[in-house]
Amino acid sequence: MSEHTREAPRSWLLDKPLTGFALPSGRLGSLQGWLMGRLNGDEQSEAGALLAARPGEHVLEVGYGPGVLVERTLAAGAHVTGVDPSPQMAAQARRRNAAAVEEGRADLRVGTAERTGLPDGTFDAVVSVNNVPMWSDLDAGMRELHRVLRPGGRAVVTWHGGDRPRFVARRILLADDVLERIVAGMRAAFGTAELHRGDRLVAMLAHRAPAEPDGARAGRRRPGPPG
Repeated sequence: MSEHTREAPRSWLLDKPLTGFALPSGRLGSLQGWLMGRLNGDEQSEAGALLAARPGEHVLEVGYGPGVLVERTLAAGAHVTGVDPSPQMAAQARRRNAAAVEEGRADLRVGTAERTGLPDGTFDAVVSVNNVPMWSDLDAGMRELHRVLRPGGRAVVTWHGGDRPRFVARRILLADDVLERIVAGMRAAFGTAELHRGDRLVAMLAHRAPAEPDGARAGRRRPGPPG
């Protein structure tokens, strides 16, 4: 199935197919992507600060939209892979980051949080900005983020909100019980998770547990029968 004939995913929160800003397409989608790039700059900056990408790291962005945070993460010296359900956004983000795509520092694909199609334990960090309510399956998406992270890797999942949400974002803020549901889904996948309230966003933060040293694993082995 081509990028342009996929069935539209459904939102786990709204239980309906994604449309509009949730899944930009066609000429209107180009305008929507441009608006997202223009209007969400403060939130992208905050998310980037929480992500704190370092040179040489491999970062996955889920729902990269027009590619603004991709561009900033590349500027920090990281390598970026991205999945987004919108072929329109994939094309727009590839154009924005054309040099990095050509050089192999950015790989921007059509895909979803639940099915990234990427290998286990590949990334130092995973970030998702302003799209977690649009995932088809919250719990499956969180498990997928955990799966693709390396031991010790970090996950940053954000949505509009915080102490000073933008005026245009106030009508789409998530209720506290929904935020708690997202944190619970992350906690189920990662073991621990925390809710962070920033200036323009709320963020759900987690780490994949570090790998245990061989000695620690050996120390927990069941002892053999007494001699």
